Amino acid sequence: MPPEDRDPAHLWDMLEAAQTLRELTTGLSVAGYLADRKTQLAVERAIEILGEAARRVSPALQQLHPEIPWAGIIGQRNVIAHEYGEIKQERLWVVATVHVEDLIPKLRLLVPPAPLEGNS
Repeated sequence: MPPEDRDPAHLWDMLEAAQTLRELTTGLSVAGYLADRKTQLAVERAIEILGEAARRVSPALQQLHPEIPWAGIIGQRNVIAHEYGEIKQERLWVVATVHVEDLIPKLRLLVPPAPLEGNS
């Protein structure tokens, strides 16, 4: 079964959310993060978007790329969306500052280049 036509869009959404996580946490310490509720909420939302986009990637493409921790990404999204009382900000900090740094280059390899402007 070939990957679906929407997979490139979902991969792009994943990459964009991961890069947003990097932007939100760059220059911030864990203590600063834990003291900043606005940033925590923004990080939660970006992780939720990352997981939702991952969930929508076809099973065929997921199987082709086991280097992406699909289940973990989707599972973290599910915790945020459905078990918000179980959210551990210290865990989200690690996701946003460690795991996302590992994920971004892997996603960059999968996201097709944007079409050049003026080309049809």
